[in-house]
Amino acid sequence: MSAEFTFSIKKTRFDEDYTPSDDTRLTTNFANLARGEHRRENLQRVLQMIDNRFNSLAHWDNPRADRYSVELEIISIEMNINADAKRDVFPLIEILNTTIVDKVKNERIPGLSGNSFSSYVRDYDFSVLLLNHNQGRSEFQVPEHYGDLHGNLFKAAIHSADYKALFGKTPVICLSVSSNRTYHRTENHHPVLGTEYEQREFSLTDQYFGKMGMKVRYFMPAFATAPLAFYFIGDLLSDYSDLELISTISTMESFQKIYRPEIYNTNFPASDCYQPTLTHQDYSLTRIVYDREERSRLAVEQGVFTEERFIKPYQDILGQWSASFPA
Repeated sequence: MSAEFTFSIKKTRFDEDYTPSDDTRLTTNFANLARGEHRRENLQRVLQMIDNRFNSLAHWDNPRADRYSVELEIISIEMNINADAKRDVFPLIEILNTTIVDKVKNERIPGLSGNSFSSYVRDYDFSVLLLNHNQGRSEFQVPEHYGDLHGNLFKAAIHSADYKALFGKTPVICLSVSSNRTYHRTENHHPVLGTEYEQREFSLTDQYFGKMGMKVRYFMPAFATAPLAFYFIGDLLSDYSDLELISTISTMESFQKIYRPEIYNTNFPASDCYQPTLTHQDYSLTRIVYDREERSRLAVEQGVFTEERFIKPYQDILGQWSASFPA
C-alpha cells in the first residue's frame, strides 16, 4: 500500500465575530466559547481578559496598562492523504497564533504559534484507545507505542514546508498542570515566566507531549495562582522574547481561568509544595459561560469520529509510515 502525506494550513481570525468551522474540534476552548446565546459576550470578555493580563505583565513604559493588545488567529493544519489513488483530507491539529499590537509605536509584533493545542488523534488516543485498552483491567496500563503515531504526525506537520513558511519559530504549548502530580517551588525565577516549579514524575500528558518532541517546564507568573505547563522544542528561556512569552501566558491563563477556575482563579496562590485539585471551593467565576460537561462528552464523540474516519481506514499505511519516521 503506497501513500503520500502532505499538510496544508488555514488561518481564521479569533475575534468577537468568530464562528467555529464545521471541522473544528468543538471541545477546543475557543470553539466552546463561541457557541450559544452568550457567544458574542463570551468572546468580547475573554479578549479583554487577555489584553488586561498582557498589560499587567508588560508593565514597563506602560503607565496606564493599556499599551498593548493581542490578536489571535486559529491555525488549522490539515493532512492531505494520497493513498492508492484515493485522496482524502483530515483535520489534524489546531493551534493559536498571537500577534502583539503596540499602540504607542503603532507596530504589529509577531507573537508565538502554539498556545492552545487541539487534536482529533489525541482525542482518539485518550478517549477511545486508552479506555478500551484498560477495560476490565485491575491496574491501569498504557498501550505499547502509545502516542507514537500522534507524535510523528505533529513533528511532520510543524517541520513541513508550509508551516515553516508561515512561522519562524517552533510552537510553545501552554496547558494546565496535572491534578494527580505534586509540584515543588524552586529558587529559579524568570522575569516574565515567574517562579519555576518542578515535579519528580512526568504525567501521562507530559509523556505524550514528549512523543511530539517537546520538553516541559512549569512556571507560575506574577499575580497567578498556579503554575502553567509550558511544552516546547529547544530552549524556552532563550529562544523567545519577553513579549512572545507574555502573549502565551496572557492567552492561555485567561482560558484556564474560565475552564479550570478551581486551579487558576482561586482566591489563594499555590504553596511551595503544590498539588492542583478540582475540588477546591474557594475560587471565583468569570462572567463567561463555558460548558465543561459538553466538552467531556464531545471528546469521546470526536475520538470515535477519528477512529472511523482516519485510524481504521488508514491503519496499515499509518503504521508503516510512523514506524519508518525518523527518530
